[in-house]
Amino acid sequence: MKTVISGSNIVTLSKESKNVNYLYKIMDRVGVLLLNLGGPEQLQDVRPFLFNLFSDPEIIRLPFPWLQKPLAWFISTARTNTSQENYRQIGGGSPLRKITEAQGEALEQRLAEIGQEADIYIGMRYWYPFTEEAIARIKRDRLRKLVILPLYPQFSISTSGSSFRVLEEMWEADPMLRQIEYTLIPSWYDHPLYLEAMADLIAQELDKCANPDQIHIFFSAHGVPQSYVEEAGDPYQAEIEACTRLIMKTLNRPNAYTLAYQSRVGPVEWLKPYTEEALQELGEQGVKDLLVVPISFVSEHIETLQEIDIEYREVAEEAGITNFLRVPALNTHPLFINALADLVTHSLQASPVTFDCVTHPKENMKMYPQERWQWGMTTAAEVWNGRLAMIGFLALLIELITGYGPLHYVGLL
Repeated sequence: MKTVISGSNIVTLSKESKNVNYLYKIMDRVGVLLLNLGGPEQLQDVRPFLFNLFSDPEIIRLPFPWLQKPLAWFISTARTNTSQENYRQIGGGSPLRKITEAQGEALEQRLAEIGQEADIYIGMRYWYPFTEEAIARIKRDRLRKLVILPLYPQFSISTSGSSFRVLEEMWEADPMLRQIEYTLIPSWYDHPLYLEAMADLIAQELDKCANPDQIHIFFSAHGVPQSYVEEAGDPYQAEIEACTRLIMKTLNRPNAYTLAYQSRVGPVEWLKPYTEEALQELGEQGVKDLLVVPISFVSEHIETLQEIDIEYREVAEEAGITNFLRVPALNTHPLFINALADLVTHSLQASPVTFDCVTHPKENMKMYPQERWQWGMTTAAEVWNGRLAMIGFLALLIELITGYGPLHYVGLL
C-alpha cells in the first residue's frame, strides 16, 4: 500500500487501486493502424508476393472464384524472373517496410509532441507484416480506440478498398474486435499539410535548375483498369485529378504540367494517358526538361526506384527529353508526418467512419460487391463473362503447355 499527499487530502493507493488505474490506462490507449501494399524484401520473396497480389479479386476480377488461385499461381510463376530482375536493379528488395516503419515512428513521436499518446501498428496487404499480424497485436494489446489510416492519399477499390474489405471480414468474424471503437480515414488527398509537403518537394527540385519556370512537371500516378471507374464507380481518377490541381495551386508556380498513369498490366484498357505514351508525346512537342512527381506514392519502392527512375527515364531520353528529374517520395518529410498526425487527431474528435460507410457506399459506387461480380453481373460483364470464362481458361491451359499465346505477347509471360 502506498500513501501520497495531494493538497490537504491524504490518498491511500492500494494494490487494487493501482490495478484499476492500470485498467483505465489500457482503456484509454489509442492505436493507429497504418495500411500499405507491402513488398518483397529479398529476391526469394518475389514469387509468393506476386501470388498474394494476384490472388486478390480486387486486383484481377474473374467470373468464377475458383479460377483466382490457379491464375495467381500462373502469373506469379510466369513473372517471377522479370520481377526479380527489377528488384535486383534496386538492391535486391523493396525498402517499403523500413520506410513505413520509419513513418510510424515519426508519427508516434509527433502525436506525443501534441499530447496524443498512441501505439502505431503496420499492416501490409500482400507481404509481411500482414494486416492479420497487426490485428493480432492490436487484440493482444487490448486497445479500445483505433484509427485506421491507409498510406494511400487517394482512395481506390484496389488499394484502400481491398484492405478495408479484409478488415471488415475480420471484424464480422471476431467479437473481440467489435468491442474496439474504430474509425477509418478513406482518403486524404486534399489535406493542406500533405499538399504543402508535395509542393515543398517539387519546389526544392525546381530551384536546383537554372530555369525553374521552364521545367515541365509530370505527375505519374499508379493506374487502375478503366472498368473500375466506369462500371464500379471507383473515385480514384477523380481524386487523382483533383489532387494534381490542388498541388499545382499550392505550389503557385507557372510551370506547365501533365498527369499520366503508370504500371499498366495486361491487355485491358487502363486509365489514360499512359505514362510511356505521354512521355513520348512530350518529347515530340520539344520538351527537354522534365520533373516527374510520383503522386500516388508516399514511399520509395519498386514503382519509383525502378519503373520511373530506370524504365521511364529510358523512354524519356529516347523521346528527346535530355534533363529527366524526379521528386523524391514523401517518406518522413516533416510536413507529411504533421499531416498524418492531424488526420489522426481530427478523426478521434469526429464522428466515426465505419466499414459500411466505405465498403457499402451509395448505389453508384458499387465497390465490386463480391456476390455479384463473381458471376459477372454488371452491364458489360454480364453478357461476356460467362461466354469467355471457359474459352479463356482453355486458352490459358494451351498457353501453359505450348509456351505461345497472347499472354506472352503482352508481357505477362
